[in-house]
Amino acid sequence: MPPRKTPNQLSPEPSAPASGSRRGSSASPEKAPGPLSIPVAPEERDTIKVNNASVTDLKNACDDALKRYLSRSNLFKQIHLHTDVRLTLGWAGVLVATATGLYGLKVDFEQSKPGVWAGFILYVVLTTLQTLYAYFVEGDIIFVGRRKTFSKRIVTERITISSRTIPVSSASSQPSPANAPSYSLNITYLQSTSGGKSLLAKNRGQGSKEYSAFFDEKGVMAQESFERWVGVLVEGAMEGKAA
Repeated sequence: MPPRKTPNQLSPEPSAPASGSRRGSSASPEKAPGPLSIPVAPEERDTIKVNNASVTDLKNACDDALKRYLSRSNLFKQIHLHTDVRLTLGWAGVLVATATGLYGLKVDFEQSKPGVWAGFILYVVLTTLQTLYAYFVEGDIIFVGRRKTFSKRIVTERITISSRTIPVSSASSQPSPANAPSYSLNITYLQSTSGGKSLLAKNRGQGSKEYSAFFDEKGVMAQESFERWVGVLVEGAMEGKAA
């Protein structure tokens, strides 16, 4: 991996999420540039401000920032398979419902019954498939990325990241940093060659940190701090060691 050129403002924090990561199953034999080695220029960032009282807004802001950070040039190309599948099923359901409604309006009621029933059943099936896919297949996945690097051979890397919010513990009655809502990531990193036939590395990483570490009292996001935290986790997974 080329030397890291990390700006001073992105220096490691004492509370970096080393405790939240775990050692992968194997170390990557061929290292490629990680996110920390490709710094973000300050002018490339727009101010992000959200409602601090909404955990959903906080999570969505973190998810979006992570996608932008990891899908930069020389890093990973985002794969939108899950989104495409859900959109396809959703639009198919809308078209079926529209066609069924128009058919029912233009054809006599008694004659249109079989067609309307068929359209209704097909719509229910498509909607159910969309729901099941989102719940069982996509789950908490927010980012799937892939890139190919060329050294002595073509190496393909694939990274899958899931995120969720760890809520405040109901056992505690007083709010504190120890029981504040946290942003949690689970990372799976695969490195292969020969068109995916030869697996070089398969590593995992995980970590969590309070939202308050990334947002101030006005809801403005500290993007440099967040990117540093994500970069440490991702590079730890890439290298197969604790971040």
